[in-house]
Amino acid sequence: MNLDPTKMKDWEIAEAAEQHMKTVYQLGEELALEKEELLPYGHYVAKIDYARAMERLKNKPSGKYIDVTAITPTPLGEGKSTCAVGLMEGLGKRGKNVVGALRQPSGGPTFNIKGSAAGGGLAQVIPLSKFSLGLTGDINAIMNAHNLGMVALTARMQHESNYTDEQLAQRGLKRLNVHPKSVEFKWIIDFCAQALRNITIGIGGRMDGFTMQSGFNIAVSSEIMAILAIANDLKDLRERIGRIVIAYDRTGKPITTEDLEVAGAMTAWMVEAVNPNLMQTVEGQPCLIHAGPFANIAIGQSSVIADKIGLKLGDYLVTESGFGADIGFEKFWNLKCRFSGLKPNCAVVVATIRALKCHGGAPIPRPGRPMPEEYNSENVEWVEKGTVNLLHHIETVKKAGINPVVCINAFYTDTKNEIEAVRRLCEDAGARVAVSEHWLKGGDGALEFADAVIDACNEENDFKFLYDLDMPLRQRIELITKEVYGGDGVTYTPEAAKKAEAMEKDPELSKLGTCMVKTHLSLSDNPNLKGVPKGWKLLVRDILTYKGAGFVVPVAGAISLMPGTGSDPAYRRIDVDTTTGKVKGLF
Repeated sequence: MNLDPTKMKDWEIAEAAEQHMKTVYQLGEELALEKEELLPYGHYVAKIDYARAMERLKNKPSGKYIDVTAITPTPLGEGKSTCAVGLMEGLGKRGKNVVGALRQPSGGPTFNIKGSAAGGGLAQVIPLSKFSLGLTGDINAIMNAHNLGMVALTARMQHESNYTDEQLAQRGLKRLNVHPKSVEFKWIIDFCAQALRNITIGIGGRMDGFTMQSGFNIAVSSEIMAILAIANDLKDLRERIGRIVIAYDRTGKPITTEDLEVAGAMTAWMVEAVNPNLMQTVEGQPCLIHAGPFANIAIGQSSVIADKIGLKLGDYLVTESGFGADIGFEKFWNLKCRFSGLKPNCAVVVATIRALKCHGGAPIPRPGRPMPEEYNSENVEWVEKGTVNLLHHIETVKKAGINPVVCINAFYTDTKNEIEAVRRLCEDAGARVAVSEHWLKGGDGALEFADAVIDACNEENDFKFLYDLDMPLRQRIELITKEVYGGDGVTYTPEAAKKAEAMEKDPELSKLGTCMVKTHLSLSDNPNLKGVPKGWKLLVRDILTYKGAGFVVPVAGAISLMPGTGSDPAYRRIDVDTTTGKVKGLF
């Protein structure tokens, strides 16, 4: 294939590469999967029967475990998915048996500003349209399972408002006394729909539901998605769904999905979704796609299930964590690895010259607008100043006991002087540095990157968690703020402080993990503060309870669990060839 990313759009490259794809049967044979373990969805996408395959492979040694994270990105992203795919391709060129484990994209960014997160250039996951447009229905299953919980809750509230205790008993129901202002759940949809953030439901007559304030969050922020990411199997997933706190009664007692007798039905939607999806890179490396993105408002990790089966099927498993190391890697480190029991052999911190310039003083790029002209010319001073952000993330990874590999995700507009400035500063900080041109050259451009990762995987590390679960919640939040974000401390709204105090006194909630919600565009809770901000405190405005997933969720700053669609969204450029049925315009 003669594919030139400087002259072709990502979807055009994907379409050309798809003419030479391996079938899922070929991928299954290369992975030594048995026939019954492969569940095809057409010729080029499949699911893997996780329970059957893991039972057979449980005694096989696991491969090397590699996590890809990044510096604080520009609004346009740093290319972690592209780097993860490029690393797979580079390891493949080195003759290594490599498997990827990436997150399924959300329809929100796919049709908005950021794109589908399939990678880019010659480092993509294919088939692109399947990857980007629902895949095998996992997110649809999550939406149906989650919204069924809301249906059960709102129907129960309506019936309790319309019937006496005796009439409820005749229907086999016991009054739950749901407090309408203490409902934890909202509805979910897989688009960025700011108009649905705050709504009133139940308007009409007594048969039209219970009238109250409600709203929508984006699907991937759902606790069901978090549970899919950290569950070990279907049994674990069922038990966790049953522990979801959906609301509180008028005495403050939690009401779970089990109380509503809907947990089993919610799990029924998830039976097929628990199995990871099998796809491939443009160079034919197998890639497992499972769980969702948005580490700023969710756990933002590929699933434990995908990682565990991938480690059995390959000698190297490449996964990724959302956004910067302060967000995605911190959750990989202190949540995902704690739940899975897995220990990473290597962590990669991705950086682009354009983002370093942004942190060093260049104009901040705005989604939907052309890249400022300053990014197209050499400016070593901006790059050197911006490297303080990269060095901060290097230190974060080191606090986990890992000496990271820095990947400079090279663009053809980068200059030699700019790249060498980054290499020098990172090597002075004790980190391995590799320049990778996977976007332009595929696996051939990622050989230096692959070699650095192989070397890092052969070193022993001293992986350790940042905090113990016995540490009080507010102390943990303070520790994360100071050690990972670089802040001076934490302040709380009265509501958040009240919740934190109650959680610390609760013997169950006090032992849950901590899943921070914070902007990904800054180390601080203010997206406009670049580099390494000083002299600030994190504002925690609310704390959510994800008891089924096993963590509490402090919400910092002004971030919303429902992003908004911009003025120049991607859907304006997406269309269908009505002759072939192929989708064009995805990126």
